[in-house]
Amino acid sequence: MITDSFVLSRNCLIIITMGMLVLSKIQIIFGNHKSDLNKNRKYLFFLIYHYQTGELIMINLSTHYMGIPLRNPIIIGSSSLVNDLNMLKKLEVAGAAAVVYKSLFEEQIHLESIQMDDEMAEFSDRNSEMGNIFPKLRHAGPAEYLHNLRKAKGQLGIPLIASLNCIYTETWLEYAKLIEKTGVDGLELNFYAVPRDFDNESKTIEDQQVELLSAVKKVVSIPVSVKLSPFYTNVLNLISRLDKAGANGFVLFNRLFEPDINTEVMKHTSPFNLSHEGDGRLSIRYAGLLSGNIEGSVCSNTGIYSGNDVVKMLLAGADCVQVVSAIYKHKPEHITSMLSDIETWMNTHKFESVNEFKGLLSRKNTANPYIYKRAQYIEILMGAEEVQKKYLTI
Repeated sequence: MITDSFVLSRNCLIIITMGMLVLSKIQIIFGNHKSDLNKNRKYLFFLIYHYQTGELIMINLSTHYMGIPLRNPIIIGSSSLVNDLNMLKKLEVAGAAAVVYKSLFEEQIHLESIQMDDEMAEFSDRNSEMGNIFPKLRHAGPAEYLHNLRKAKGQLGIPLIASLNCIYTETWLEYAKLIEKTGVDGLELNFYAVPRDFDNESKTIEDQQVELLSAVKKVVSIPVSVKLSPFYTNVLNLISRLDKAGANGFVLFNRLFEPDINTEVMKHTSPFNLSHEGDGRLSIRYAGLLSGNIEGSVCSNTGIYSGNDVVKMLLAGADCVQVVSAIYKHKPEHITSMLSDIETWMNTHKFESVNEFKGLLSRKNTANPYIYKRAQYIEILMGAEEVQKKYLTI
């Protein structure tokens, strides 16, 4: 345990005790103490003593995801950002509670293998005395990914979660076992798939995913989460089935890369698909619907840019959030600002821990039973007259 105290202003004394520093302005005031505190970032809360009121408020940002203890609710989602070890350290120092490493895609390995074979065979059979100019080599498969995953795990003092997307059941199981051996803290199954067969029924797709999760759970001992898209006939039913099959967590929802069309040149394009502020409302809905109804953790994803956005998800019932676009746009230091916003909100509303307000506005706890049930005519339920007065005043 570490205990230290510093004067923040003439009215406030910050007491760090088993605590994590989140306010950048306090880091500046602490000066030489900053590096010592960064070494103890696993500590989970800090105390605020206000001289004028005499209140001693303990702010505890810790939570759990998939059974893994987190120092706060902000996880860095899977993206190219985390490929850089220096970036990983910056994210950790800024306050990230965990990192999801970039997904290992079996399809990408297949494509790279085909490309490698084509390039090595390009100058073959040029004459009768030379069949090949290269020695017989084959693609290393997931070896490079696993090597980088080990290096990342060795660099971080916070939980590291791997992400996996495969085509064949056998490969899901093989890669899952290899990933577990790297020492990661958990595994995220990225169930990203685009239906292309008109005859493939929704039940078939869902049954395959439930069976796949069950199979993966049998071959690994680390916690396993599932990252889903919202495009299921009844995503609540699927989540319930996956929950019963042993899923330790659910990431809601996967932000899919969609094609676009450039009308000037009449060609398809693949834009970098960052989220926007306000995109998280679907995640709010399903966090609220799931809260208290499943055993697995709920991790909200998409459109989370501020500490206030994180608080919204927690109030709905999420255990934590994943952020990516906010870091691309505002750099790793933005995590510190988000944590500061959460702490300020908790202090204002007299909450000492995340658990005190998590799920406070879930379907089970809200006074308005229609909020999470209706997708149409919501303006009637939410007060159409007030909206008209605000936007249609002449």
